[in-house]
Amino acid sequence: MLSLDQGTTSSRAVLFDEQCRPARSAKEEFRQVFPRPGWVEHNPAAIWSTQLRTAKRAGRRHVNKISGIGVTNQRETTIVWDRRTGKPIHNAIVWQDRRTAPIIDDLVSRGYGSYIQKTTGLVPDAYFSGPKIKWLLDNIAKARKKAREGDLLFGTVDTFLIWKLTGGRVHATDPSNASRTMIFDINRRVWDRRLLDLLEIPSDMLPEVKPSSGILGYTAKNVLGREIPIGGVAGDQQAALFGQAGFEKGAAKNTYGTGCFILLNAGNRPPPLSRQGLISTIAWSLNDKVTYASEGSVFIGGAVIQWLRDQLGLVKKASETELIGRETRDSGGVFFVPALAGLGAPYWDMYARGLIIGITRDTTKNQIIRAALESICLQTVDVLEAMTETTRNRLRALRVDGGASVNNFLMQLQADLLGLPVERSAIPETTALGVAFLAGLAVDVWSDLKELKSLRKVDRVFRPRMSAKVRAETRVGWRRAVQRALGWARPN
Repeated sequence: MLSLDQGTTSSRAVLFDEQCRPARSAKEEFRQVFPRPGWVEHNPAAIWSTQLRTAKRAGRRHVNKISGIGVTNQRETTIVWDRRTGKPIHNAIVWQDRRTAPIIDDLVSRGYGSYIQKTTGLVPDAYFSGPKIKWLLDNIAKARKKAREGDLLFGTVDTFLIWKLTGGRVHATDPSNASRTMIFDINRRVWDRRLLDLLEIPSDMLPEVKPSSGILGYTAKNVLGREIPIGGVAGDQQAALFGQAGFEKGAAKNTYGTGCFILLNAGNRPPPLSRQGLISTIAWSLNDKVTYASEGSVFIGGAVIQWLRDQLGLVKKASETELIGRETRDSGGVFFVPALAGLGAPYWDMYARGLIIGITRDTTKNQIIRAALESICLQTVDVLEAMTETTRNRLRALRVDGGASVNNFLMQLQADLLGLPVERSAIPETTALGVAFLAGLAVDVWSDLKELKSLRKVDRVFRPRMSAKVRAETRVGWRRAVQRALGWARPN
């Protein structure tokens, strides 16, 4: 099984054998584009070229043995392209981008906030795709005219990749990705006409919504050398829950990537509307059945370490932070609120901005680095507390994965600040594993969920060691710091 895992900062491809062991993998980073403060873009050509190159490298010498392909992707990131030429009309607008905040403010001020949440399960926010589509149609020359004439297509990254992989023959997505657009009714599982009208989005632009597991189409021969069935697709976080074998109601996981995303399996019905800023989303569709999830989104997780490395130069490699954290006794009273793209759950403040507070003359750079690591864990604690309050599910452990989960200090810190065991997957890239599972079910490599569950392996369990007093004091200080970051960039 070949998994294509297109993320926010890199494209990966992982080749799995029948025992779910990664046989080969390839990864390639691509450039982030920041046209203005709060704006984040990607070049769609770079997304495609890096993903194609990694697919070829991972599948090299094994192309004739590949039974199927799974596609997983950074969610909400929005691409609009010309139906005839295949050329995007603009860079992809990334999920972290804040430019559409005024569109959200307008919808909420006109009283549509409640309708959006009840229909889509989402909190109205610039995070999601629908407002990004509207911005592109309103601001790119001739875009709205072309859209009305049926010449433009919209897709999240999965849709764009599938379209490219199939040589333009398939324009499709799955419910897990459709449910992240803010224009999809998760109850009826259809594009919502009222929201399309409010955002002035022609329905002809939208992809067909197909099951998460099932053959969507076949790769064009000139892409990988032969036609290969594309059998699975899911947004990256839903794919990670599937890869963690979180098939039962109440199973929860956190993926530590660019952001942190906590999902809890809610069963076959949408979870109740949350007062704590949680999202109701579709996890996957399988055998004509839909599984829902409760989700809390942290916009800046591992990206805060990337920021320390690339913008401030405090470390040369992200891996250095593990040793620094272990050798730095505490943060010296410093708190780092990484609201570099606003704050997600449970705050949902588009206008929050980053803050480092508690600095004194004897504060060291290592204490700031430790405070950044603590911020990743404390944001996760915020979401899990809100999640358990809303769903009334008592967590017994947190399943973890993603690139930053290999940091042993970070995972121990997470267990300490959460006060619960943390179970790390033996395969950090469970996102890729999840769509391999979905695709494998579609092409009969694996028979059912029971077989997949038997393949899950835990690498290590981290158990809390921090005293309850220190844990409580740290959480109080964190909440005080967050309050000072909220609303900073709101227009006067």
